[in-house]
Amino acid sequence: MVEPPLDVRRLDGDRTASVAIIGAGLTGLSAALHLAEQGVKTVVLDSRTPGWGASGRNGGQVNPGLKHDPGRIMADFGPDLGARMAALSGQAPDFVFNLIKRHQIQCEAIQSGTLRAAPRPELVAALRETHDQWLHRKAPVALLDPSETHAMTGTSRYAGALLDRRGGQLHPLKFTLGLARAALAAGATIHGETPARRIRRTDGNWHVETPAGTVHAEKLILATNGYTDDLWPGLRRAILPVFSAITASAPLPAATARDIMPGRSVLYEIGPITVYYRLDAENRLLMGGRSVQRPVSGAAPLRYLSDYAETLWPALRGIQWTHGWSGQLAITRDHYPHVHAPHETVLACLGYNGRGVAMSTALGPELARRIIGGASARFDMPVTQIKMIPFHGLWRPAVRAKVAYERMRDWLGL
Repeated sequence: MVEPPLDVRRLDGDRTASVAIIGAGLTGLSAALHLAEQGVKTVVLDSRTPGWGASGRNGGQVNPGLKHDPGRIMADFGPDLGARMAALSGQAPDFVFNLIKRHQIQCEAIQSGTLRAAPRPELVAALRETHDQWLHRKAPVALLDPSETHAMTGTSRYAGALLDRRGGQLHPLKFTLGLARAALAAGATIHGETPARRIRRTDGNWHVETPAGTVHAEKLILATNGYTDDLWPGLRRAILPVFSAITASAPLPAATARDIMPGRSVLYEIGPITVYYRLDAENRLLMGGRSVQRPVSGAAPLRYLSDYAETLWPALRGIQWTHGWSGQLAITRDHYPHVHAPHETVLACLGYNGRGVAMSTALGPELARRIIGGASARFDMPVTQIKMIPFHGLWRPAVRAKVAYERMRDWLGL
C-alpha cells in the first residue's frame, strides 16, 4: 500500500498553540503524538521535513539501555531516580515496538535482539558485568562465548557477545514518517521547510518566528539534537554533533544472509570506536560507524566500512555496495541524554549518544507529562540547566584525532 503524502506544508501566517515543538525527528514527533492524544494543541516546526536528520538516517537499531550500566546510573543519580532511568531505558525497545503495533506503522520492525560484541578478549569482562547487572533486573539477556557468537554472526572476529532480546530493528525513515502520520491523526500540526529563526517572549507567551509566519505558544519543547543551532542561547554548545555513516550492500543471496546473521539480530561492537550493522528486510547489509566530520553520500567514501565487512565475512568479496550516507548525532560529556529546563515553560531534550531510536521515542510521553504538569510531574530522567562544554570550538579536530588514534590502535591489535 502506498501511503498518501504527509500534510506538512510550510507555515504561512500565524498560528496559536499550547505547545510549540521545534524539531520533527523522533523526539519531537513522539512528544507531539502524546500531547495531541491528550487534547493538547501542538504545532511542530522543522527546517527540513520529518525524518530528514538522524531520525531518518540512522542504522535502524532499537537498542535497550544507556551508555552506562544500571549500577553506574544508580551511583550517579541515586537509587530512586537511577533505578527509574535504568527501567525506562531498558524498556524503551518494548515501548517502540508496542507503539508501532498500536499505530500499525509499516516500518519492517522485528524485535530480534541486540548483540553487543567484544572484538578483543579484554572487553569480555565488561560484557559480563553488563550481563550480570541486567540479569539481576530479570532482563532477557545471555552471555555468549566465541563459538556461540560465531554461530549468530558467521564471523570468528569476536571474543564473545551479550545478547539482549529486548532489542531489534526497523526502517528508520519509515518509522519516523509513520510516527508523523500518527501525530497528525491525533490532531497535531506539523510544518516542514519552516526554520525557527528567533524565539522571543512577551505577554506570558513564546513567539517562534519563521520566514513566513509566527507560532504563538504557552510552552516550548526544543528537540533538535545533532542539528541544534544558536536558536536558544548556549544549547548548541551543550552537545557535540558527531557524524556517523552507513553504507549498504546490494541485496545478498538468501544463503549468504543466513550465514551472516541467521537470527536477524542487530550488532554493535563495544570499544572506543564502534561499528554496527544489521541485515534489512531486503537482505541488504547495512554497515555503520564513525565518519569524517562532514556530510558524505554514496558508497565510495565509506570503503573502510565495506572493507571491514569483507574482513568479517570473506564471502562478501565482490558484492556491490550501492548506497552510503551520513548524519549528525549528538554526544554529551557524560554520555547520558540531557533534558534541560532553561525556563519553567521550556524543555530541551537531546544527546542520545548513538541510542536515539529507542530513547528519543520513549521520552516522548515523559516530555508530554512534564510540559503539561510542570516541575512537580514525575519524570524518569534528570532535568537540569544547560551546561556548556568547555573549549567547544575545538570539537572537530578533537574528534578527528580520537577516531584516528583508536583506529590505529585497532589496526595494531592494541
